[in-house]
Amino acid sequence: MTFWETFFIAPLANGLVIFYRLLGENMGVAIIVFSLILKIVLNPLSKTQLESAKKMKDLAPRLEKLKKKYKNNPTKLAQVQADLYKENGVNPLGGCLPQLLQLAILIAFYGVFTRTLYPGINTVDAFNNFLYSPLKFAEGAAINTKFFNLDITKPDVFKLSFLPFVLPGAFLILSTVAQFLSIKIMEPYVEVETKMAKKTKGVEDDMQVAMQKSMSYTFPILTLLIGVKFPSGLVLYWLVFSVFQLVQQYKMSGWGALTPLIRRIGLIKSR
Repeated sequence: MTFWETFFIAPLANGLVIFYRLLGENMGVAIIVFSLILKIVLNPLSKTQLESAKKMKDLAPRLEKLKKKYKNNPTKLAQVQADLYKENGVNPLGGCLPQLLQLAILIAFYGVFTRTLYPGINTVDAFNNFLYSPLKFAEGAAINTKFFNLDITKPDVFKLSFLPFVLPGAFLILSTVAQFLSIKIMEPYVEVETKMAKKTKGVEDDMQVAMQKSMSYTFPILTLLIGVKFPSGLVLYWLVFSVFQLVQQYKMSGWGALTPLIRRIGLIKSR
């Protein structure tokens, strides 16, 4: 096996099979529980990343003032920025390493699915390629890949006879919605930024607000479009990931860009 397979894909594949055996040999349940355990283990990294992002966001207005004040003196600007970060205990790169590690694990988990739980391959043989000896499946064994109405090796889609294309299933839709809410709650309160943008003469702020709003819809739509091609097991993982991140972000900084909606439905009071 390659370095990537040995140190990233194989451990995740073995972890998934351990939970599969512990949880009554239901691969769908194993994916959900293992994904949740994985997120809890990675929680300190996620927390570090979110705290770093929050500190950077809080310093953004002061940084903008410094940029305007020293726009003709890049050397002085770099110095005062460094001093500002130091005074406030901020490391601009503090959130990068945790984010990169989490991304690597996400990609590795995707690799587990594409190598073991994918249509048209022998699931048992595929898993045995990565499993440590005590966990290998016996010859002729079968893996239960049924979860509710899903076969987790196949996409979560269904077909209507009068349509020329497939439609996303319930778990794929839930995953898309969870990702949308997760992105929105991670955004700052857009209403405030919009008011600030209207006060500026330039277009930079307006573009930033527009890009934030665009990303809120673009990524979930891409998830929906790409998800109809991926095994539904990966969709289950992404659903757990998005819900966990949504809850974590809420605990740290509130409802974010969802604040107007939450106020409208009465979950929090208007100021």
